[in-house]
Amino acid sequence: MPEVARQLPKARRQNMCGICGWIDFDRDLGSPDARRELADMTATMAYRGPDDEGTWIDGPVALGHRRLAIIDIQGGRQPMTHQEDGRPALVLVYTGETYNYRELRQRLAALGHRFDTSSDTEVVLRAHREWGHRDPRRAVSELNGMFAYALWDTAKRELLLIRDRLGIKPLYYYPIEHGVLFGSEPKAILANSLAEPAMDADGLRRTLCSIPDPDGTVFRGMREVRPGHIVRVTRDGIKQMSYWHLTDSGHTDDVPTTVRRVRELLEDTIQRQLIADVPLCTLLSGGLDSSAMTALAARFSDERIRSCAVDFVGYTDNFTPGPARATPDGPYVQDVAKFVGTGHTDITLSADELMDSNVRAATLHARDLPLTMGDLDSSLYLLFRAIRQHSTVALSGEAADELFGGYRFFHDPAYVQADTFPWIDDSDDIVRRCLDPGLVEKLDFPGYLDEQYRRALAEVPALTGPASADPHERRMREVCYLFLTRYLPTLLDRKDRMSMALGLEVRVPYCDHRLVEYVFGTPWAYKTFDGREKSLLRAATADLLPLSVVQRVKSAYPIIQDATYDRMLRTRFTALLNDRNAAVAPLLSLDRSRALLDATDSFRRVEEILTLEDFLTDYNVSLTI
Repeated sequence: MPEVARQLPKARRQNMCGICGWIDFDRDLGSPDARRELADMTATMAYRGPDDEGTWIDGPVALGHRRLAIIDIQGGRQPMTHQEDGRPALVLVYTGETYNYRELRQRLAALGHRFDTSSDTEVVLRAHREWGHRDPRRAVSELNGMFAYALWDTAKRELLLIRDRLGIKPLYYYPIEHGVLFGSEPKAILANSLAEPAMDADGLRRTLCSIPDPDGTVFRGMREVRPGHIVRVTRDGIKQMSYWHLTDSGHTDDVPTTVRRVRELLEDTIQRQLIADVPLCTLLSGGLDSSAMTALAARFSDERIRSCAVDFVGYTDNFTPGPARATPDGPYVQDVAKFVGTGHTDITLSADELMDSNVRAATLHARDLPLTMGDLDSSLYLLFRAIRQHSTVALSGEAADELFGGYRFFHDPAYVQADTFPWIDDSDDIVRRCLDPGLVEKLDFPGYLDEQYRRALAEVPALTGPASADPHERRMREVCYLFLTRYLPTLLDRKDRMSMALGLEVRVPYCDHRLVEYVFGTPWAYKTFDGREKSLLRAATADLLPLSVVQRVKSAYPIIQDATYDRMLRTRFTALLNDRNAAVAPLLSLDRSRALLDATDSFRRVEEILTLEDFLTDYNVSLTI
């Protein structure tokens, strides 16, 4: 019989959590050594799920789960099993939210299913029993939400690893000789002695190019379940299949109809995502995306909505406009908070807080990767830490820019027509100027970028209908696809890691797949019909917002403009170059790096090197370049 172990007292709980597991078809994982390894893997997910823990072991399969309390206070403990003939037939470890679980529950009940809990986990489990026994894609396609889960079928002796359509929730796997290790984060996999923390040339390319490979990771041998995909693990091997991808919808609605439909979809998804038995807030920047989301949340919430914004000491008073940030957020945040009537809080940060060694270590541990956005990471972590003091759920505006065409890259012909990813600018890459020239030549960054770019273009669904005759419409279809599938995943991963590191669930209404499918299918001319960025979103929500926000030009997430921050970076980078035992030293040209110190006052990009040093050291990563 399978062994089930659970600890910790009952608490508010749901599914925003961490999962991990181990399949070895040639081994009994019930041995003491294997149980200890599973316990170590599960323990790495404790901060993702601080409220509850569960494990399930039966022969070749060992599953672990940690839970964060959101909904269903009394039910839905995991791993969850579906019993047949007195034995588990299906076993599930699940993380995420299925927003349409109530409708699915009614449909399944009408088909004869009887439920023991009120959790969406049980709905997902029974959906697979009802619709997925022949083809799991049929069951997954019924789900609306953000999720990553593993399902073990005892009769078929197969494991399914399943990830949501946009990749909102992470899921990694590591093939071994007779099976696989998997986890919500790499650290869960690396806690098993069978996984080696190693980085090869591909991992270094991925790190320093900042272009996510949809399959690979920075760790040699480790893979990521692609968004909208299922990985099937059997004794015969590992196979991947797609259950969802962006397609051409043949959009026929006119502009007014399209605007109304966008509003309808936004209202529906935000209402679904307001459901929680714990305090909830919104992340408010004073831009169109977060303001519209906050206004709709306030309209449909039974209680006064909290809103939160990040700010920096002296930021508004000393603000300097730039290409990505024309105006400071503060005045617009206050306009929205007053207009909508939120209970608003500003979280104001200083350079000292952003450079605090404990904060930087926490962000690296949260990300599990040598990928950094510098103070963007640190400030987000500190923002989430402050929010977690009063809220367990937050709504965030990721994907609106990618979906509705908000970034300046969409509107500058030089970026649009560039034969590469529009957001890539290698004209003055500080990081590569610091690297050893021989290494730069060996890694061939231009070749890697071009390969990834061509792979992405090959996936773009062809444009049909009258718009297909317009070269600009065809190119903008490609650009929109690139942003949704290669740019957005980085932001979603950052959001998930920083929030879950603090036990905070962040929901992303603009990632609702119905909204994504509909807006992706609209002509580019619709998305700019008023001569500006994000025309559809503006028209769909203008009645909810103050005029100042409706008219505001897109401004990116703020970065600290305190010169103290750059001086701190310079000091750290200088110390690194003087450390002969630095892990990253073999990759650098000391002469070129020191010359850079004397030639520039901007050290934001060298944070990638500083973070890579911390990563190689903290994770004891072996480099095989």
